[in-house]
Amino acid sequence: MRIGVLSPVVFRPTGQFSPWEVGAGTAEIVTIAQAADRLGYHHLTCSEHTAVPTAIAAKGGGTYWDPLATLGFLAAKTERIALATHVLVLGYHHPLDIAKSYGTLDRLSGGRVILGLGVGSGAAEFALLGKDFANRGAIADDAIAALRASWGRETPSYRGPHFEFDDFVVDPHAPRTEVPLWIGGYTPRSLRRARELATGWAPFGLSPDRVAELLARGVSPDGFDVILPLPPLDPTREAERTIDLAGRHREAGATVLNVALRADNVEHWVEQATALKELLPDAAWSS
Repeated sequence: MRIGVLSPVVFRPTGQFSPWEVGAGTAEIVTIAQAADRLGYHHLTCSEHTAVPTAIAAKGGGTYWDPLATLGFLAAKTERIALATHVLVLGYHHPLDIAKSYGTLDRLSGGRVILGLGVGSGAAEFALLGKDFANRGAIADDAIAALRASWGRETPSYRGPHFEFDDFVVDPHAPRTEVPLWIGGYTPRSLRRARELATGWAPFGLSPDRVAELLARGVSPDGFDVILPLPPLDPTREAERTIDLAGRHREAGATVLNVALRADNVEHWVEQATALKELLPDAAWSS
C-alpha cells in the first residue's frame, strides 16, 4: 500500500485544514513537497475548480490552486514524488488540451503525472464556463477514451460520440503512452467507470464498509488501484488511532491512501509526516 499526500495550503476544505494554512504560500508548499519527496511519499495532490459560487465556498471552502501551474512548479522542486490531479473536471477540457498540457508536465517531470479525473457536480460552474452539465457523464466517458487514445502520441487519432480528431500534431507530448487514470466519485457508476475505462478509483465521502461493499459487487482488472482518503491524522499525538484508520482502509480494499495531517505550522507538518512513516513501516515508501 502506497501513501500519498492530500496537499495542504493548495486546497482548504472547511473543517479539514489547519489554521496556519490560511496565511501560507509558496515557501510552505515547497517545504511540504520536498519533505514528502525525501520521506518517500508516493504522490502530492492538487484539485481543480475555476470559480466556486460564494454560497458553496462558505460551506465547503473556496480555495483551489490551479493544478497545472502548481504541480508544474513543484515538479521543478522535487525529484521522485508523483504529481496527481485530484481531480480534473473532464467536462471543462477538451481531451487534447489535457494530453498537451499535462503531457508536457509529464515530460518535464520525467513521467511523474497521475491524472485524477472526475465528471463534476457543480452546475453553476459548468454554466459559467459554457459547458454541458446535463450530458456530463456521457461526455466524460468519451473524454476518457479519447485521452487514452491520445496520451503520449504525436499524431493522435480518435473518433467517438462527442470527440473526434485526426491529422493534428501534438508536440510536445508525454514521454509514455500510458498514464495512471484515477476516477473520482462516490457512486456505483463512478466505480464502474473506473473499472471499465481507467486504472483506479478514488472515492470520497464513503466509509470503509461502504467502499468494501461496492468493491464486492464486481471484479476489478489486474493492477487496479483503490485510492482512499483518511480523516485528518495526528500521528504524534494519536498514534493508535492513526494505525487503526490505516488498517481499516487497507482491509476495505485500499491500495493507496491519501492522507491529510493535522499540524500547528509547516515545521510541525514535516514532523507529522515523519511520524506517520514510522507508524506505517510496511507501506510501500519510495526509496
